[in-house]
Amino acid sequence: MDSPPTFRRATCARCLRPQATCLCALARPTAHRTEVLVLQHPQEQRQAKNSVALLRLSLAHCEVVVGERFAPETLQALLHRPGRDTRLLYPDVPAAPAPPAPETTGAPLRLVVLDATWRKSLRMLLEHPALAALPRLSLDAPAPTRYRAIRAARRADQVSTLEATVQALAMLEGPSFDAAPLLDAFGRFVAGVQARQRPHHAGIQS
Repeated sequence: MDSPPTFRRATCARCLRPQATCLCALARPTAHRTEVLVLQHPQEQRQAKNSVALLRLSLAHCEVVVGERFAPETLQALLHRPGRDTRLLYPDVPAAPAPPAPETTGAPLRLVVLDATWRKSLRMLLEHPALAALPRLSLDAPAPTRYRAIRAARRADQVSTLEATVQALAMLEGPSFDAAPLLDAFGRFVAGVQARQRPHHAGIQS
């Protein structure tokens, strides 16, 4: 007996999301000089609430690599590019202290961002010495996040990967970096996810 056909939801070739939740219309091309490398935990790639797809669509110099563990030579090639200094967007925490800050060379930067839960991002850092050795960039006072409307956070200072990256680029590039259109698009992305969640929650009886 033939197996019944398997139906798959149509997927957008650009944002890789189901057509029903395509993000392409929300993308806001945003000028920036700093290269961005996002190391994305595999579990985040499957999250409908994940903000990295919108970030990748909006930043011309944004590379997203999915993985939990990387071979040393592969990671080394990802982290470093000729003519660029690399910084890791991550706070100085007791479990993984930041290395001493290097002297600035004036070279353009490559910003490395870990897209994972707090626990998984710390594990990624501890399991990859090359990551832990990178000079750090931390957000001193992150702006209030819009993300909590759709996703819980364990720490009061936690923000989405998109928000953290945008704030970091604003720190590095100053007034020349205009984050407002992208943050506005992110707000509409959050509102859309929240609206899709409401019918589900409305059908749950307490």
